[in-house]
Amino acid sequence: PVAVVMDSDGQHQPSSVRDAVQALNSKKLDVVAGSRFLDHSEIRGLSHRRTDGSTIANRLARWSLPSSYRHLTDCMSGFIVLQLDRCLPLIRQVDVNGFKFFYELLAISRGRLQVGEIPLSFQPRLHGASKLDLAILWDFVVSLLHTATLRLLPRRAISFGLVGASGVVVQLITTALLMGLIGLPFQHALPIAVITAASSNYLVNNALTFRDRRQSGRQLLRGLLKFLLVASLPALANVGLATSFYTLVQAHALWAQLAGIVVVYVWNYAASSRFVWNTP
Repeated sequence: PVAVVMDSDGQHQPSSVRDAVQALNSKKLDVVAGSRFLDHSEIRGLSHRRTDGSTIANRLARWSLPSSYRHLTDCMSGFIVLQLDRCLPLIRQVDVNGFKFFYELLAISRGRLQVGEIPLSFQPRLHGASKLDLAILWDFVVSLLHTATLRLLPRRAISFGLVGASGVVVQLITTALLMGLIGLPFQHALPIAVITAASSNYLVNNALTFRDRRQSGRQLLRGLLKFLLVASLPALANVGLATSFYTLVQAHALWAQLAGIVVVYVWNYAASSRFVWNTP
Protein backbone atom coordinates (compact mmCIF):
# COMPACT_ATOMS: atom_id res chain seq x y z
CA PRO A 1 0.00 0.00 0.00
CA VAL A 2 2.98 2.34 0.41
CA ALA A 3 5.71 3.05 -2.13
CA VAL A 4 9.05 4.72 -1.47
CA VAL A 5 11.10 6.58 -4.08
CA MET A 6 14.70 7.49 -3.19
CA ASP A 7 18.07 7.96 -4.85
CA SER A 8 20.43 4.99 -4.96
CA ASP A 9 23.64 7.04 -5.09
CA GLY A 10 23.98 7.44 -1.32
CA GLN A 11 22.60 10.97 -1.00
CA HIS A 12 19.42 9.78 0.76
CA GLN A 13 19.79 7.94 4.06
CA PRO A 14 17.74 4.73 4.56
CA SER A 15 16.76 5.91 8.05
CA SER A 16 14.66 8.63 6.37
CA VAL A 17 12.30 5.93 5.09
CA ARG A 18 11.17 5.11 8.62
CA ASP A 19 10.63 8.79 9.48
CA ALA A 20 8.64 9.41 6.29
CA VAL A 21 6.38 6.35 6.72
CA GLN A 22 5.67 7.34 10.33
CA ALA A 23 4.72 10.86 9.24
CA LEU A 24 2.56 9.46 6.41
CA ASN A 25 0.55 7.28 8.82
CA SER A 26 0.39 9.53 11.87
CA LYS A 27 -0.72 12.63 9.93
CA LYS A 28 -2.93 10.67 7.48
CA LEU A 29 -1.18 12.16 4.44
CA ASP A 30 -1.14 11.00 0.83
CA VAL A 31 2.50 11.93 0.17
CA VAL A 32 5.50 12.73 2.34
CA ALA A 33 8.58 14.25 0.70
CA GLY A 34 12.06 14.57 2.10
CA SER A 35 13.09 18.22 2.02
CA ARG A 36 16.59 19.65 1.83
CA PHE A 37 15.35 23.06 2.96
CA LEU A 38 13.45 22.61 6.23
CA ASP A 39 14.87 24.09 9.44
CA HIS A 40 16.35 20.78 10.62
CA SER A 41 17.56 19.65 7.19
CA GLU A 42 21.27 19.19 6.54
CA ILE A 43 22.83 19.65 3.11
CA ARG A 44 26.24 18.09 2.66
CA GLY A 45 25.80 16.81 -0.88
CA LEU A 46 25.32 20.09 -2.78
CA SER A 47 27.69 22.98 -3.48
CA HIS A 48 26.61 26.47 -2.45
CA ARG A 49 25.97 27.27 -6.11
CA ARG A 50 23.74 24.22 -6.59
CA THR A 51 21.95 24.97 -3.31
CA ASP A 52 21.20 28.54 -4.42
CA GLY A 53 20.04 27.25 -7.82
CA SER A 54 17.72 24.70 -6.19
CA THR A 55 16.29 27.39 -3.91
CA ILE A 56 15.41 29.60 -6.90
CA ALA A 57 13.98 26.64 -8.81
CA ASN A 58 11.74 25.74 -5.87
CA ARG A 59 10.42 29.28 -5.66
CA LEU A 60 9.47 29.18 -9.33
CA ALA A 61 7.94 25.72 -8.91
CA ARG A 62 5.76 26.83 -5.98
CA TRP A 63 4.60 29.80 -8.04
CA SER A 64 3.38 27.49 -10.81
CA LEU A 65 1.67 24.93 -8.53
CA PRO A 66 -1.76 25.14 -6.82
CA SER A 67 -1.87 27.31 -3.71
CA SER A 68 -2.45 24.27 -1.45
CA TYR A 69 1.18 23.27 -2.12
CA ARG A 70 2.72 26.66 -1.34
CA HIS A 71 3.86 25.36 2.08
CA LEU A 72 6.25 22.87 0.46
CA THR A 73 9.94 23.75 0.59
CA ASP A 74 11.33 21.15 -1.86
CA CYS A 75 9.15 20.46 -4.91
CA MET A 76 12.24 19.01 -6.62
CA SER A 77 12.79 16.28 -4.04
CA GLY A 78 13.86 12.85 -5.22
CA PHE A 79 12.75 11.29 -1.93
CA ILE A 80 9.01 10.67 -1.59
CA VAL A 81 6.71 8.19 0.16
CA LEU A 82 3.24 7.66 -1.32
CA GLN A 83 -0.08 6.05 -0.42
CA LEU A 84 -0.68 4.08 -3.60
CA ASP A 85 -4.47 3.89 -3.37
CA ARG A 86 -4.60 7.69 -3.66
CA CYS A 87 -1.60 8.31 -5.89
CA LEU A 88 -1.54 5.47 -8.42
CA PRO A 89 -4.21 6.93 -10.76
CA LEU A 90 -2.21 10.17 -10.85
CA ILE A 91 1.13 8.39 -11.23
CA ARG A 92 -0.13 6.78 -14.44
CA GLN A 93 -0.64 10.27 -15.88
CA VAL A 94 2.86 11.55 -15.14
CA ASP A 95 4.75 12.56 -18.28
CA VAL A 96 7.99 10.56 -18.23
CA ASN A 97 9.66 13.34 -20.22
CA GLY A 98 8.95 15.84 -17.46
CA PHE A 99 11.51 17.61 -15.30
CA LYS A 100 11.03 15.94 -11.90
CA PHE A 101 8.62 13.14 -11.00
CA PHE A 102 7.47 14.76 -7.73
CA TYR A 103 6.88 18.14 -9.38
CA GLU A 104 4.92 16.53 -12.23
CA LEU A 105 2.82 14.54 -9.74
CA LEU A 106 1.95 17.71 -7.82
CA ALA A 107 1.04 19.54 -11.04
CA ILE A 108 -1.21 16.72 -12.26
CA SER A 109 -2.98 16.37 -8.90
CA ARG A 110 -4.20 20.01 -9.05
CA GLY A 111 -4.01 20.41 -5.28
CA ARG A 112 -6.01 17.28 -4.38
CA LEU A 113 -3.25 15.50 -2.44
CA GLN A 114 -2.44 15.96 1.24
CA VAL A 115 1.33 16.48 1.20
CA GLY A 116 3.80 16.88 4.04
CA GLU A 117 7.58 17.01 4.43
CA ILE A 118 10.30 15.66 6.70
CA PRO A 119 13.83 17.11 6.95
CA LEU A 120 16.56 15.27 5.03
CA SER A 121 20.21 14.85 5.85
CA PHE A 122 21.39 15.17 2.24
CA GLN A 123 24.74 13.40 1.86
CA PRO A 124 27.57 13.65 -0.70
CA ARG A 125 27.06 11.34 -3.68
CA LEU A 126 28.80 7.96 -3.35
CA HIS A 127 28.08 6.66 -6.86
CA GLY A 128 27.38 8.08 -10.31
CA ALA A 129 27.41 11.69 -11.47
CA SER A 130 25.01 14.62 -11.58
CA LYS A 131 22.51 14.64 -14.45
CA LEU A 132 22.21 18.43 -14.38
CA ASP A 133 22.92 19.89 -17.82
CA LEU A 134 21.38 22.30 -20.32
CA ALA A 135 18.73 19.75 -21.33
CA ILE A 136 17.60 19.34 -17.70
CA LEU A 137 17.32 23.11 -17.25
CA TRP A 138 15.37 23.26 -20.51
CA ASP A 139 12.97 20.60 -19.17
CA PHE A 140 12.44 22.69 -16.05
CA VAL A 141 11.46 25.79 -18.05
CA VAL A 142 9.12 23.70 -20.24
CA SER A 143 7.55 22.10 -17.14
CA LEU A 144 6.92 25.51 -15.57
CA LEU A 145 5.20 26.77 -18.72
CA HIS A 146 3.31 23.47 -19.12
CA THR A 147 1.90 23.80 -15.59
CA ALA A 148 1.26 27.54 -15.86
CA THR A 149 -0.82 26.98 -19.03
CA LEU A 150 -2.94 24.34 -17.19
CA ARG A 151 -1.24 21.57 -19.20
CA LEU A 152 -3.45 22.37 -22.20
CA LEU A 153 -0.54 22.40 -24.66
CA PRO A 154 1.68 19.33 -25.20
CA ARG A 155 5.13 19.62 -23.60
CA ARG A 156 6.82 19.12 -26.97
CA ALA A 157 4.71 21.89 -28.50
CA ILE A 158 5.89 24.31 -25.80
CA SER A 159 9.50 23.28 -26.31
CA PHE A 160 9.09 23.52 -30.08
CA GLY A 161 7.61 27.00 -29.66
CA LEU A 162 10.53 28.17 -27.50
CA VAL A 163 12.98 26.88 -30.08
CA GLY A 164 10.92 28.58 -32.77
CA ALA A 165 11.28 31.86 -30.87
CA SER A 166 15.06 31.45 -30.99
CA GLY A 167 14.73 30.81 -34.72
CA VAL A 168 12.88 34.10 -35.09
CA VAL A 169 15.86 35.87 -33.52
CA VAL A 170 18.26 33.99 -35.82
CA GLN A 171 16.21 34.96 -38.89
CA LEU A 172 15.95 38.63 -37.92
CA ILE A 173 19.66 38.91 -37.14
CA THR A 174 20.66 37.10 -40.36
CA THR A 175 18.44 39.36 -42.46
CA ALA A 176 19.81 42.49 -40.78
CA LEU A 177 23.43 41.35 -41.33
CA LEU A 178 22.86 40.45 -44.99
CA MET A 179 21.11 43.75 -45.69
CA GLY A 180 23.39 45.93 -43.56
CA LEU A 181 26.85 44.44 -44.14
CA ILE A 182 26.57 42.89 -47.59
CA GLY A 183 23.92 45.21 -48.98
CA LEU A 184 21.56 42.51 -50.24
CA PRO A 185 18.02 43.69 -50.96
CA PHE A 186 15.32 42.34 -48.63
CA GLN A 187 13.91 39.98 -51.26
CA HIS A 188 17.33 38.26 -51.63
CA ALA A 189 18.34 38.30 -47.96
CA LEU A 190 15.07 36.80 -46.69
CA PRO A 191 15.32 33.29 -48.26
CA ILE A 192 18.87 32.85 -46.92
CA ALA A 193 17.74 33.97 -43.45
CA VAL A 194 14.74 31.61 -43.49
CA ILE A 195 16.94 28.60 -44.36
CA THR A 196 19.48 29.59 -41.70
CA ALA A 197 16.74 29.89 -39.06
CA ALA A 198 15.19 26.56 -40.08
CA SER A 199 18.57 24.82 -39.80
CA SER A 200 19.12 26.39 -36.37
CA ASN A 201 15.67 25.23 -35.23
CA TYR A 202 16.38 21.68 -36.36
CA LEU A 203 19.69 21.46 -34.50
CA VAL A 204 18.28 22.89 -31.26
CA ASN A 205 15.13 20.74 -31.43
CA ASN A 206 17.28 17.69 -32.05
CA ALA A 207 19.37 18.49 -28.96
CA LEU A 208 16.51 19.47 -26.62
CA THR A 209 12.90 18.91 -27.72
CA PHE A 210 13.44 15.46 -29.24
CA ARG A 211 16.58 14.44 -27.39
CA ASP A 212 15.08 11.03 -26.54
CA ARG A 213 15.15 10.46 -30.33
CA ARG A 214 18.29 12.49 -30.95
CA GLN A 215 19.94 11.95 -34.32
CA SER A 216 23.67 12.03 -35.00
CA GLY A 217 26.18 11.39 -37.78
CA ARG A 218 24.59 10.63 -41.12
CA GLN A 219 21.17 10.52 -39.50
CA LEU A 220 21.66 14.12 -38.37
CA LEU A 221 22.32 15.27 -41.93
CA ARG A 222 19.51 13.13 -43.31
CA GLY A 223 17.18 14.53 -40.65
CA LEU A 224 18.18 18.08 -41.52
CA LEU A 225 17.33 17.49 -45.17
CA LYS A 226 13.97 15.96 -44.19
CA PHE A 227 13.28 18.88 -41.85
CA LEU A 228 14.06 21.41 -44.57
CA LEU A 229 11.83 19.46 -46.97
CA VAL A 230 8.98 19.42 -44.45
CA ALA A 231 9.53 23.13 -43.79
CA SER A 232 9.83 24.06 -47.47
CA LEU A 233 6.12 24.69 -48.08
CA PRO A 234 5.60 26.96 -45.03
CA ALA A 235 9.01 28.52 -45.73
CA LEU A 236 7.80 29.48 -49.22
CA ALA A 237 4.64 30.85 -47.63
CA ASN A 238 6.80 32.72 -45.14
CA VAL A 239 8.95 34.25 -47.88
CA GLY A 240 5.97 35.02 -50.11
CA LEU A 241 3.87 36.64 -47.40
CA ALA A 242 6.79 38.60 -45.94
CA THR A 243 7.85 39.83 -49.39
CA SER A 244 4.28 40.86 -50.25
CA PHE A 245 3.95 42.67 -46.93
CA TYR A 246 7.28 44.43 -47.52
CA THR A 247 6.34 45.41 -51.09
CA LEU A 248 2.64 46.18 -50.80
CA VAL A 249 1.95 47.14 -47.17
CA GLN A 250 5.04 48.59 -45.52
CA ALA A 251 8.73 48.41 -46.39
CA HIS A 252 9.66 47.41 -42.86
CA ALA A 253 11.85 44.30 -42.61
CA LEU A 254 10.88 43.43 -39.01
CA TRP A 255 7.10 43.54 -39.38
CA ALA A 256 7.23 41.87 -42.78
CA GLN A 257 9.16 38.90 -41.38
CA LEU A 258 6.95 38.55 -38.30
CA ALA A 259 3.89 38.40 -40.54
CA GLY A 260 5.46 35.51 -42.46
CA ILE A 261 6.72 33.68 -39.35
CA VAL A 262 3.22 33.46 -37.84
CA VAL A 263 2.18 31.27 -40.77
CA VAL A 264 4.73 28.49 -40.28
CA TYR A 265 4.66 27.46 -36.59
CA VAL A 266 1.76 24.96 -36.45
CA TRP A 267 2.70 23.26 -39.71
CA ASN A 268 6.36 22.90 -38.74
CA TYR A 269 5.52 21.40 -35.34
CA ALA A 270 2.93 18.89 -36.54
CA ALA A 271 4.74 17.82 -39.71
CA SER A 272 8.29 17.63 -38.35
CA SER A 273 7.17 15.76 -35.22
CA ARG A 274 5.67 13.06 -37.40
CA PHE A 275 8.08 12.82 -40.34
CA VAL A 276 11.46 13.81 -38.86
CA TRP A 277 11.43 12.46 -35.29
CA ASN A 278 8.56 9.94 -35.76
CA THR A 279 6.41 11.10 -32.85
CA PRO A 280 2.61 11.44 -33.08
